[in-house]
Amino acid sequence: MRRIGIDVGGTNTDAVLVDGTRVVASVKAATTTDTMTGISRALAGVTGEPKASGPVEAVMVGTTRFTNAIVEGRNLESVACLRIGLPASRTLTPLVDWPSRLAKPVGGPVCSVEGGHEVDGRPLVALDEEAVAAFAERVADSACRNVAIASIFSPLNRSCEERARDVILGRCPDCRITLSADIGRIGLLARENAAILNASLRPLAERFTRAMEDALEDAGLASRLYLTRNDGTVLLAEEAERFPVFSLACGPTNSMRGAALLSGLDHGIVIDVGGTTSDVGMLEAGFPREANNVVTLSGIRTLFRMPDLISIGLGGGSLVDEKAGTIGPASTGHEIDPRARVFGGDELTASDLGVAANRLDLGDRGRLADLDPATVESLLDVASSMLADAIDRIKVRAGDEPVIAVGGGAFLVADDIRGASEVIRVEHGAVANAVGAAMAQVSGECDRVFTGLARDEALRRARIMAEESAVAGGAEARTLQTVDMEDLPLAYLPGNALRARVRVVGDIATPAQPSAVTPD
Repeated sequence: MRRIGIDVGGTNTDAVLVDGTRVVASVKAATTTDTMTGISRALAGVTGEPKASGPVEAVMVGTTRFTNAIVEGRNLESVACLRIGLPASRTLTPLVDWPSRLAKPVGGPVCSVEGGHEVDGRPLVALDEEAVAAFAERVADSACRNVAIASIFSPLNRSCEERARDVILGRCPDCRITLSADIGRIGLLARENAAILNASLRPLAERFTRAMEDALEDAGLASRLYLTRNDGTVLLAEEAERFPVFSLACGPTNSMRGAALLSGLDHGIVIDVGGTTSDVGMLEAGFPREANNVVTLSGIRTLFRMPDLISIGLGGGSLVDEKAGTIGPASTGHEIDPRARVFGGDELTASDLGVAANRLDLGDRGRLADLDPATVESLLDVASSMLADAIDRIKVRAGDEPVIAVGGGAFLVADDIRGASEVIRVEHGAVANAVGAAMAQVSGECDRVFTGLARDEALRRARIMAEESAVAGGAEARTLQTVDMEDLPLAYLPGNALRARVRVVGDIATPAQPSAVTPD
């Protein structure tokens, strides 16, 4: 299966063409202000070579567009929020903990109504459908057409959210509705925040996927379009339009998956050094380790799958202060050419240090003749110390770990860096992010409470639900594998209650491989 993987970073847009597991062509293009120009150039770079000729069945894209929208507070649309949970949850209203710079553009009609469930799925109180209908009237009379619905313990019983959705669509059929049960796990405020973010990003996601489809058409590609997720898997474009928050932080995840695939290692530490930042994460079973705590995005507490990463302001474009002996966090970003000295500029960057130390072949080395070799080595030691500290923080046990260095700035990772049992450099490591996107799989997850069942039966049912979710997302059933399974007995609940969480992944199904999950 021939695929194209694209990863849009702050400095470069990387693209690769893979045939099965073999990288056929790769290219780095500068990320442009309008994003799509850089993507079009990257596409042309991997499809224009004679060896790259032939049909491409799928294009996988990782983008920072949605993350940047939140960080910059731009391209966010207003959201009407319905919380189902009264009489509980009355004190803390939706958006209560949002920074004002984001709450103002996103905040729309807000309403709380009676309803919700207990932790074991039993009704807390009946859903107040009249109040939901009144909220729908308010939305219909407003300009807001993005709605987020959050109900107490909806990941365990989503009936209240689904009924509220039906009521609202009956009055406002043109609304885009996000259910928190589709987004996050147990934890009302953080899950609600994630649903509101998702609803606010959906119009932007629709514009992005439409623009990508146009770019593919211009490139002469009749390929299925996927967007990468932040768990190392992909979503069909139409699903990605509904769930843009799943693509937040997908860039580092793509790099980690690419590092695992290119190195053949399932366990180890990955250091992805880009133009502005270095992301350090841990591989477990070939996938990024997930963060177990609440994830904060631009001051907003959320609760959904995110990779456990440590990011530091160190990259190939990081500015160097010789007098202070520091590197970063300020960076030239995608303007390293022409701002860096090796490209004729007058600013000293980490890439200049790499060229001066013969770690990198770039630009005009002669423009660095005045640099003191001892100063260069001292500054590169500073970079090594920054990365070694990140390695130490990401580890969960004592002892050295294998380190896979990828990204365009991987020259900053010294071969003898502290905390590494060995430093592994792989072919095509500079475009590992695009490789990870191109070779990504489809995932499915189930996280719910079962009662009245034996442990094995509860886990079996959870696995079937996870597999059905993966197949619905475009996975081939025959390739599904369980990558994560855990259970937690809930002794304080009646009926032998057990919370089961199962995650599966599988290869993308081709049109000639329709399949369905058959229960054991």
